Amino acid sequence: MKHILFIFCDQLRYDCIGALGNPFIQTPALDSLAKDAVCFDRCITPAPVCVPARLSMFSGQYSARTGNSNNNKKMSYNGEGFYSLLTKNGFKSCCVGKMHHVWDPYAPMGFSERHTQEEMSKNEDDYTNFIKNGPYSYVFDYNGQRSEMYYVPQISQLPAEAHPTQWIGDNSVEFLDRCNPEDENIFLMSSFIHPHPPFCPPSPWNKLYRSYDVIPPHIPENYDYNKYAPIMHTKFSTKSLDISNLDVLRLRNYYYGCVSFVDYQVGRIIKKLKEKGMYDDTLIVLSADHGEMLGDFGNMGKRCMLQPAAHIPLIMKVPGKSHEIRHDVCSLVDIAPTFLSFAGIPYDKNEYDGIDLFSDKKHDVVYSQYNCNSNGVYMVAGEKDKLVWSGKNKQYYYFADENEENFSSCESNPRVLYLKEKLDAYVASDCGIETTGKAAGARESAPFMVSFMDHNLRHEEEIARVPSEYKLYFTMHEEI
Repeated sequence: MKHILFIFCDQLRYDCIGALGNPFIQTPALDSLAKDAVCFDRCITPAPVCVPARLSMFSGQYSARTGNSNNNKKMSYNGEGFYSLLTKNGFKSCCVGKMHHVWDPYAPMGFSERHTQEEMSKNEDDYTNFIKNGPYSYVFDYNGQRSEMYYVPQISQLPAEAHPTQWIGDNSVEFLDRCNPEDENIFLMSSFIHPHPPFCPPSPWNKLYRSYDVIPPHIPENYDYNKYAPIMHTKFSTKSLDISNLDVLRLRNYYYGCVSFVDYQVGRIIKKLKEKGMYDDTLIVLSADHGEMLGDFGNMGKRCMLQPAAHIPLIMKVPGKSHEIRHDVCSLVDIAPTFLSFAGIPYDKNEYDGIDLFSDKKHDVVYSQYNCNSNGVYMVAGEKDKLVWSGKNKQYYYFADENEENFSSCESNPRVLYLKEKLDAYVASDCGIETTGKAAGARESAPFMVSFMDHNLRHEEEIARVPSEYKLYFTMHEEI
């Protein structure tokens, strides 16, 4: 039998796994997995923001083809994705956790079983109901308090046993317990919201890095933020968010704590695979939708083509293959054809921009974009270099190496001309619809706040817990 375990994280940087070169972070489960796996050290997200990256992974197509390059519902893709192909071909399939397909967040998405934990609480959400109907129903911000606390390190209001990350581990283990791996092919996707902000590990996981043994933010010598600004999401600059150097270190500590708590759940899931006798027959894949700037280049968040946001981990333990580090460039669009090939399921290669990573074919370049047309930032990346185009200021940025401390726009360089031809063709092919306007309630000048992004499902319950002579604020202008 053939089995697949797909571990997917939100906003996990490539360099925040011990086996991938981080000397400080505590990730024993992922380190152990990496020793048995093929590790790709040049995997680039197709979009450095949640919704389009996940759609590209689901469809196997770049954003220029899906028509979605931002966290919105606009898209041209009308396929059914590769999850359903696995289900239809006899896999017992289950997804636990965040999917963030905003057009239909609680649909089956091709799985025969889903246990939902979407980022913003809704009545349909399984994890929301787990909290509402349990002993911690008084906790409203169970994924951490957002809005003005979005980039403020915080301890979860929930104990570890009820934390969203633990819930993913619990339900993944429970699903595997119910499986009969000798008689059925298994496909489990365990999709963690963390380490997406707010960075809120449960106690005492918040104390793993109090020694401040973390990699400090990378700020190039003689760095000029304004030169890089057109290819970054400047609303999340550390300056505009009023985040100090010490604040950045605290944020990195809590981010690391979130990663370590995810790692613990990964260890539990893999332990169950071994108990069920499934480990040797299972394709185990760990990846993420995008990274997190974490103060590098003076920025937080994603929506950026620099390494901290665009470079993601891709670890694949493949039955019958030994440990290897691969340097060829790859993308989340390769997940679908690689999974289908492993499962022996025929597919139309013309439907996918990605490739089977274990075929004899390799990418010359891969693509990424955030937003589109005149608001778009586009990238073409090779094994070591990249070319970025900013639609707003009509400028190219060529980075010759992964350090990214310097860039040029020299179009007389033959390599730049080659990448420019590739990137221009990709931009011309983009079928996306440009998004404009500001989010409702935007407060760009307020410290630690871009806009209010509260969990709004349970506001009436929150109001009921405060005497009527006190007022709560749920939006910029609304006083309740």
